[in-house]
Formats: sequence, structure tokens, C-alpha cells
Amino acid sequence: MCGLLLGPCKTRRENCCHNVTVDELAADVEAALADARWADALGLLDAAGTAARTPSMLELRARAAYGHGDLEAAIEAWEQQHHLLNAAGDRGGAARAAAMVAMFLLIDTGLMASVRAWSRRAARLAADRPDSEVRPLLAAIGAYERFMSGDLATARRCADEAVELGARHDNRAAEVIGLTARARLDILDGRVDEGLARLDEVGGLLVSGEVDPLTAGMMLCELICAAQGLARHDLAVEWTETMDRWRVGTAFGAIHGRCRVHRAEILRVSGPCDRAEDEALAACDELRPWLRREFGWPLAELGNIRLRRGDLSGAEEAFLAAHEHGWSAYPGLALLRLAQGDPGAAQRLIREAIERPVRTPSKERPPTGELTLAPLLDAQVEIAVAAGDLETAREAAARLRGIAQRYPGKWHDASAWLADARVALSAGELDRAIAAGTESASIWADIGAPYETGLARLIVAEAHTRAGRTDIAEIDGRAAAAAFERYGASARAPQASARPAGKTAGGQGAAAPVHAPTSSGTFLREGDLRKVQFAGGSATLRDLKGFRYLARLLAEPGREFHVLDLVAVEQGTLPIRSPTFVGDPDLGGTGVSNLPMIDEQARQAYRRRLAEVEADIEDARRCNDPARADLAERDRDFLIAELRAAVGLGGRLRSVGSDAERARSAVTRALHYATRRLSEQLPALGAHLHNGVHTGIYCSYRPDPLTPVAWTC
Repeated sequence: MCGLLLGPCKTRRENCCHNVTVDELAADVEAALADARWADALGLLDAAGTAARTPSMLELRARAAYGHGDLEAAIEAWEQQHHLLNAAGDRGGAARAAAMVAMFLLIDTGLMASVRAWSRRAARLAADRPDSEVRPLLAAIGAYERFMSGDLATARRCADEAVELGARHDNRAAEVIGLTARARLDILDGRVDEGLARLDEVGGLLVSGEVDPLTAGMMLCELICAAQGLARHDLAVEWTETMDRWRVGTAFGAIHGRCRVHRAEILRVSGPCDRAEDEALAACDELRPWLRREFGWPLAELGNIRLRRGDLSGAEEAFLAAHEHGWSAYPGLALLRLAQGDPGAAQRLIREAIERPVRTPSKERPPTGELTLAPLLDAQVEIAVAAGDLETAREAAARLRGIAQRYPGKWHDASAWLADARVALSAGELDRAIAAGTESASIWADIGAPYETGLARLIVAEAHTRAGRTDIAEIDGRAAAAAFERYGASARAPQASARPAGKTAGGQGAAAPVHAPTSSGTFLREGDLRKVQFAGGSATLRDLKGFRYLARLLAEPGREFHVLDLVAVEQGTLPIRSPTFVGDPDLGGTGVSNLPMIDEQARQAYRRRLAEVEADIEDARRCNDPARADLAERDRDFLIAELRAAVGLGGRLRSVGSDAERARSAVTRALHYATRRLSEQLPALGAHLHNGVHTGIYCSYRPDPLTPVAWTC
């Protein structure tokens, strides 16, 4: 990480200590950092005691702590370096250290008030030095601080200044940051081709080796974010693959986790869905030490993936957690309410999200403009149609079509066609619904988005059914089911395949109902095989982990089991029909890691950030800048909420269990896979289990009370 953003540290080691031993220590730490041996570097510095508390050594500590995943320690080291240099009268060095604090706060915390506070401090120290090397970095920080705060005009001025000053001072990092900000602003202004051309130029610079690794990784992430914000799935895939190739052996800090979120976003489109969830969960684990407000980004992505899989309880957990981090969980949360059977609540939520959007400072999402509205309008059409509000659906579809025209691309075009198809079907305009739905399905298929393809095919099938063309409807219904199955949307596939139809291709009559009533079933394990009987059908399959989870649920219908109970059953440490082994993780059951939500060092850092936010609020009020004061007050509210959430009775730090969440994901995947395997052999059983098995932190089997089943397990 040597040379990060401003080049090697200009603080001379001889100003800190003339001891040869200290120089040797510094050389050893530098060697460890060069090999990404972050823990070794920190160990050397810890062992050095007071000798490691000089400005130069604090620089090394900041780099080592950041690479090791301790964001608060890294920022604290930069802060300490700033105070030491300022006390020694080294205004240039103190300005640089303050700028580094601002930059790292910008990268990972989303706390713009603190970023502004440290930027102002650095600017004051560099005020008497017009050619200060800090100025390019401050311009780059200003470009993204203003971009993330929604002040796009000032962001453009700062970006231009970063490019100019970066070239003048040979600061490639500041220059590239400015160029990237320019490109994203071009796109938001509707100059899409110009912006994409600039992003291509930036991409070439980032992989050329001319930019330090951290800046290169963060700006490659920005390229992918720009593509995602523009709904250019093809570019997101291309730049993600570039980032994966680039990052091997060189990426550090939050970059690995950000890569994972981008892969999860791509897999959410292309499937398979279980891999998308794996990436999103891994991203949450990796980014937890880094992100603050932006931690809602991977959480919201996790919710979107779970919603598509049909895991409604898991989706709700993820969306609400994202909301608690100050991140917009929409449109996912509104679509979740629709899936839960409450279209009224869904309408209210999506209307609120459109009329009063949550403006979270973020590099990952456009802060304002029509691109932020596109997914919200797409969801509003679906929700309004389900609620019978045709007028709202028409209005939202028209606005979506306008966005597709201003920001041309296959994704927005397909979304607009899908919205038109939904509105036409709701209005009874069947031919128009078929034409629009077919066009949408064709584009989605070309993009490689099977879930969206399935949605469009379902609309076409429904329109043909209403027109009396059940034979054609059956073809589209099967195509939709195949798309959902390929994607891994276990909840959608049976709904599509169970569509009523007229004559089948073989000349048979209407398909039998998939919910065949029965009174008994067999689900026995015989060695490595599983013998299954249900509704007159039987099958013998190789035993699976998911079958062992399922056996536990079938043995006691209606009872809720914690996922760690199911894991214990599968591992053989808990027999079927035994008392609960783990129960509530808050009771101290085996397997739950009781980790503090934030540690004491983070709490102290949050309190320092609160002081900086209060100073920014006062400065904004003195400058008669109510918009900035409002943004700073939101930072204050977020920090206070985080501190309150982390502290329990008596001021003790609350704990959070991580093993249960990993088990929840693994058990859910295993149960869904087991159900799909059973559906292949016994479709009636697959449909029965799809409706009766509920997953989440607590899992259960609750069959239809009108058709109870007595299972032999």
C-alpha cells in the first residue's frame, strides 16, 4: 500500500528517530506490508512499544491495520499522526494526515459530516501553500463527498479540479478519481455515451499498473457501480471479470467484499440463485469490519435474492437490517409485502419510497435522478396492478418508458415492455399484453436474465389463457417454469408449471391438480437411500442432507425448529423427536458465537465522529447552508442509533450471533434443493412441501389442515 494516493510518506524518518534499530524495524514492517502480512506487521509494531509511536511508525500502523481489517485502528493511527505532526509544527505533514483521515472515512463509513470536518482541517493547514501536494487529494475527496451528498454541480467542479491538479502534481490517484467522478456525473446528466467512453478510458488506466492498488480497486468498483446504476448488466459482468483478474494477490481492505457484492448482483440476474445468496452472505461477513452505513448495501442485495428464492422470512430479516443501517430497502421491502399478501401496505411503501426517497451517501448507488427511480417504478407497476389500481400502474409505466428513452439500454427497454404488458393485461387488452410481454421476454432472454424472462412469459401465458388459447398458454407456462427452475426460484417454478391447460401435446386432458389430498406418507432412510411414498407414488433416492433436515420437520408438523437443531440432527448429535438441543440462541445454546456488535474501540471512534458531526452542523448553520446541516443531522442520527443498538443494560455491549445466520442459509439451501429433487420424482409431493415447509432462523412443516398427512419417518 506504499504510495497510497499521495505517494510515499514525505515525513522524514530522521525527524522521528535516528536510532538504527528503529530503521531496521521500519524495514521489517515495510517488508511485511509488501507481502500483505498485515498481522505480522502489527505484531512488530506492538512489540516496539513507544518506539512505534512516531509519525512515520503511525503511518505504517495505519496501513497495517487497514490491510488487517481494522478500520477504526487505521483511522485512529492517521488521527494520531496528524496530532503529532501538528504539535511539532509540520503543517504540511499534518495536512496530509488529516486528508488521509478524510479519505478513509469517505471510502468506508458514509459519514459525510466527518469527511467534511477533516477536509476543512486539512485545507486550513494547507491554506498558505498554493502548491501543496494535499490539494489534488482534497479536490478528489470533495468530488465524491459532493457526489454522495447529491450536490452534483459542485461535485463536477471538484472533479475537474482533481484532474487538473492531479496532472500538475503527478498524482495519478487524484487524477483517476476525478476522471471517474466526471464519467459518473456525465451518465447522471444523460450524456451516457460520453460517460461510458470516459469509464473505458479510466478502466485502461486502472489495469495499467500506474495507480496504487487501493485506488485501482476502489475505482474499478466504481466502474461496476456505474454500470449497475445504468442497468448495463453486460458492462457490469465485463468489469467484474476485470476486477477479479486484477485483484488476485493485490486487493485488500474492503475490496474483496465489494467484489463479492458485485458478483451477487450479477448472479441475482443470471442465476443460479443459491450461488448469489452464497456471495451475498460472504460479502456481509467480509464487509462487516469495514462499512458503516453502506453495510446496508450487501444486506439489501441479500434481501432481494432471498425474495426471489421465495424465502420471505429471510428476505424480511435482510431488508429490515438494511433499513436499520440507514439504507433504502426499496423496492424490495414493498415487493416483499406484496408477496406476503398485503398489496395495500406494498402500495403505501412504494409510494413513500418514490415521493420521499432515502438519500444515503453512497458510492454504489446514484444519489439522485431518474436512474434511482427506475427500479421503484418497475415495482410500482407490479404492485399497483396487483392492487387493482390501474391509473397508478399506467402513470408509473409511462414514467418508466421515459427513463428507458433517456437512458437507452436493453434492461430499461425490457423493464418498460414488461410494465406495458402488466398494464395491458390488467386493462383486458390481451393482444397488446401478449405483444409487449413477448418483446420483454425476448430482451430478457438475450440479456441472460431467466427470472425476468419467466415473469414476462407468465404474463403472456395468462393473456393467452384469458383469450381461450390454452394450448399456447401451456407452452408459455412451461417456458416460464423452466426459466424459474434454471434460475433457482423454487417458489415460482411450481406456480408456473401448475397452470391449468387444455389438451396436452399427447392428447391427454387437463393436468391433474398438484395438491392431491392424502392421509399418509413414508419418508424412511435405508442406509444411503431414502424411500419415499406419497399420494399413490413412490420413489427411492440417494439420501441428502436436506432430506435429513426434512425428516425432522415431517416428524412433528407445526413445531418450529431452530436451524441449529436441524444441523444437530443431520450431524447425528440430536435424534428425531428429541427435545430441543439449541433452542433460542440468546439462552446460550451450543454453536452461537457471542460477538460484540461493535467493540469498545469502535464505540470511542463513533463518539469522536459525533463531535465532528456536531462541528459540521454548527459550521453549516454559520454558513446558512440548511441542506448540509440536514445531511449532517442524518449522520448524527445514524451514529446515535448505532451506539444505542450496541449498548444494553448497564452500558454493556450487546452481542450478535453469526453461526445461526450461516446455518439458516445452509439449511434453507439444502431444503430447497431436496424439495426440487423430490419434485422431479413425485410432483405432487414437491408441491405439497413447497406450500407446507417454511424456512428461516426457525423452520417448520405446516401442511394444509384440510389435507393432513401422517408421516412415517
